[in-house]
Amino acid sequence: MKRVALWLISEIGEGNEFTKEQMRGAFPGVSQIDRRMRDLRDFDWRIDTNREDSSLTAAQHRFVKRGQPVWEKGMTSRPPTASAIGAVRRREVISGDNNMCRSCGITPGQFYAGTYESAQLDIARREVLLPDGRHEVQLITECNRCRVGGRGLRADLGEVVNRAGALSPADRALLVSWTEADERTFSDVERVWADYRALPADARASLREVLGLA
Repeated sequence: MKRVALWLISEIGEGNEFTKEQMRGAFPGVSQIDRRMRDLRDFDWRIDTNREDSSLTAAQHRFVKRGQPVWEKGMTSRPPTASAIGAVRRREVISGDNNMCRSCGITPGQFYAGTYESAQLDIARREVLLPDGRHEVQLITECNRCRVGGRGLRADLGEVVNRAGALSPADRALLVSWTEADERTFSDVERVWADYRALPADARASLREVLGLA
């Protein structure tokens, strides 16, 4: 792992792409070299694949940012607070999240709107601020697009609980129905509004004319 880290810094450079074959060629005869590279992510190294960056092919990686200096004396093989997510735990998390991205609601294999790019689901770590002030890292299901934008986000559970408690009885009943179904049904006007918000400025102006707005 230390050798891979130094190779990325000296031979690839932050922001540049490389392939698995390049890396294997740089370390001939070293077994599980792919795994050694993945272990760097536990030390805050950011190495993107096509799951995080759709512009990459399945064989490509991008060395985005170096993390902790794993080659220095005293660095352990794995940080005590980090742990690998096994296949069984991964299935449990995705199943518990109803097999969909918790940020945008897309399901695996579904095409993103207006594209032929299909979604892939993976597990992300999300920092959660608990009502008692403690911080906890919890697992969440996200698609390949949302994982990129979701890095560094922190969920404030106490704030959400307080806002839910301040709702009117009618709004609270509505929230309960959405929570029980784990789904919100949008009306036609809400869908049009969402599409309008996503339009470029000139296109929004065209709709405003259709609606009789100056």
